[in-house]
Amino acid sequence: MRIISGCFKGKKLLIPKDNNTRPLKDSVKESLFNIIEHSKLIKFKLNNSQILDLFSGVGTFGLECISRGSKNVTFFENYPPALELLKKNIQNLDCLDRTEIMNKDVYTLGKLNLNLQNYDCVFLDPPFKELKIQILLRIIKDKNILKKDSIILIHRDKNILDVFPEDFRNLITKFYGRSKIIFGKFD
Repeated sequence: MRIISGCFKGKKLLIPKDNNTRPLKDSVKESLFNIIEHSKLIKFKLNNSQILDLFSGVGTFGLECISRGSKNVTFFENYPPALELLKKNIQNLDCLDRTEIMNKDVYTLGKLNLNLQNYDCVFLDPPFKELKIQILLRIIKDKNILKKDSIILIHRDKNILDVFPEDFRNLITKFYGRSKIIFGKFD
């Protein structure tokens, strides 16, 4: 596992030895960032963006964003082995000043009295067995933490048929082996 592009290009990331965390594969990550940077359907620029990385794991997505010029990333992770590696990866890349870690369950997001900023991009990479994506998307929308043209990226098992809120628009879905990435936004 490594950073693909940007100022940290080639730097290795620590990954868990157990099977409870599923880091985003380099090939999927590279394709995802190519779509973000080159698709005419996605009106989003990484440079100076603010990212919310939910179910962060060891930080493969958020740290790639920082490497490519994002202003800051807020990570939500509460699984202790992944959280420990996330902290080490941030420290190894010396980007503490551009990150914030929330050691909390993402479903408490709606109840938290945090000063969450307006995010340009939200990345959700829940366990594939997680079925409450619609609830989490509604919390994100109701918490009013998205900018007008924010994008939401969701990494899921390709066989799961999630139900999304009515005002969530699927822009693109790309398939990679046993997974898919849904690129969407709220109307």
